Amino acid sequence: MTARCADLADATGDPREGTAPPARRWFLVEHPGPWGRVALAQSGVDPAAVHALAAWALAEGGRVLLVRRPGRAAPSTERRWFRVDSREGVEEIRTGTFTAESELVAAARALGDPYDGPLHLVCAHGRHDTCCAVRGRPLAAALAAADPERTWECSHIGGCRFAPALVLLPHGFTLGGVPADEAPAVVRDYAAGRIDPRWVRGRSCHSPAVQAAQDHARRTTGAAGVDALHLVDATADGDLWTVRFRDPDVSVVLRERRIDTGRPLTCSATAPGWMRVFEPA
Repeated sequence: MTARCADLADATGDPREGTAPPARRWFLVEHPGPWGRVALAQSGVDPAAVHALAAWALAEGGRVLLVRRPGRAAPSTERRWFRVDSREGVEEIRTGTFTAESELVAAARALGDPYDGPLHLVCAHGRHDTCCAVRGRPLAAALAAADPERTWECSHIGGCRFAPALVLLPHGFTLGGVPADEAPAVVRDYAAGRIDPRWVRGRSCHSPAVQAAQDHARRTTGAAGVDALHLVDATADGDLWTVRFRDPDVSVVLRERRIDTGRPLTCSATAPGWMRVFEPA
């Protein structure tokens, strides 16, 4: 049997830092499935809603995901949507309900009601990548057992080789490889305002270089607060990045390299891929 992409990434020690999907904002739509490979466009969602949400994502620097309860429990007639702002200092979750998917056209512009507390998203999109289903569903089940209200399976996040992917909202921290038995403690820490850098791929509102620099800063300073290390600025000189943070004040210099891996990076890929890495300069 051909080795799966996440097994190969584990074996070669692919670096996680700097691999969170870019998203300043998120829009989540409850949809029980099945999900097509391109979830929003190929899962039978109302075409007008697809158009409105795709336009929202383009305008807002956002990402649209389909979500469902772990175990594929059938939703009620009334389904939920969430709009999340993950930018530093303005983190927020708002929510509303819909009964017909055509209502999502208006939901993309609606204010919504404040949602108190975090959301935990686990990629379980098996039609996009086998590893997401094989590794994601046990993680989602473990989190649902501990906190069913805040846990959702979601469609494709990106970086399938780091499955299972866990997104902590509203901050947009994307984690990879969290063991199912450790996941409840991870989300409890997040709710208490702490983040463990062992699993962090990055924060979605930041560029890959800033994500990697923030990871380096957390590990060297021990800053564990979810709101620590606010970005001051990031400048590039060729392949050299200088990133400055405050709270605490720290400057990180990294060199960006592109590495040809010699292997496909996802289970569905047919050609060898490459990855971006950041190393202390």
